[in-house]
Amino acid sequence: MTTLYLCHPASLDHAMPPGHPERADRIRVIERVLEDERFGTLVREQAPRADLATAALAHPEAYVAAIAEAAPREGMVAIDADTVMSPGTLEAALRAVGAAVQAVDEVMTGRVGNAFAAMRPPGHHAERARAMGFCLFNNAAVAVRHARARYGAQRVALVDWDVHHGNGSQDIFWGDRDVMYCSTHQMPLFPGTGAASERGDHDTIVNVPLHPGDDGTTFREAFAHGIAPRLDAFRPDLIVISAGFDAHWRDPLANLKLTEADFAWATREVMAVADRHAGGRVVSLLEGGYDLEGLSRSVAAHVETLMGR
Repeated sequence: MTTLYLCHPASLDHAMPPGHPERADRIRVIERVLEDERFGTLVREQAPRADLATAALAHPEAYVAAIAEAAPREGMVAIDADTVMSPGTLEAALRAVGAAVQAVDEVMTGRVGNAFAAMRPPGHHAERARAMGFCLFNNAAVAVRHARARYGAQRVALVDWDVHHGNGSQDIFWGDRDVMYCSTHQMPLFPGTGAASERGDHDTIVNVPLHPGDDGTTFREAFAHGIAPRLDAFRPDLIVISAGFDAHWRDPLANLKLTEADFAWATREVMAVADRHAGGRVVSLLEGGYDLEGLSRSVAAHVETLMGR
């Protein structure tokens, strides 16, 4: 299996206030672990810069323009209580969008079997017209919309195992019968959405909430019984993963007890569905994960699995 790895130094220039968990060191530890010789066969590319029109695949043009206009030339600007822009943020955000689009391009054209993009800021909390939760543009939603618009993908599934519910992705796809959004996440926890009763206009929203303290066994049962059958019934042409690793037991922002082996298992499950219905096509985009050791271990396990190891 040929796996594409996308990154860009611009991710390091998205500065946050001291002590903020969504920091540039997250990318540094991922790059360090993926330098190991077992990742020598990765296809490595730098993420291109998307234009504002590409970000508008998932957001109103006025919202995208407002984010661009808010970008400071110096200092920092608070977009909400925990979402901040610095002089390097807009470039980083557009590179993150570009990575999502490039990953879809190379997977859908068959140049690679699957792809992983390690970019920041993350995206799954960004709603149609609202930035929040460290997120400005919803990279995964852009990937989904690009696959449908450019390649005619009839059904795309978005699988989100970040410990926080992807309220932004749910908001964007609530009324879309041809996109299935599936999420495991801790409840109660920020952002407060993601109840099992939230199912969308066409029953294509699948929320399987977990409880504080739940471990990998519970997670695997929830995924195997609550999400995998729905994905199989949906028969997606492409699967996009919102790959957050903050459900790891080391992570400071939540209370689940997953290990890197659980993320490898979930990756295999998604790949199996993709093999059955989508020609193996999987695009994975980094979301959360704030303990550096837990993040690096989890990404390594995830990418090794994508590579077929």
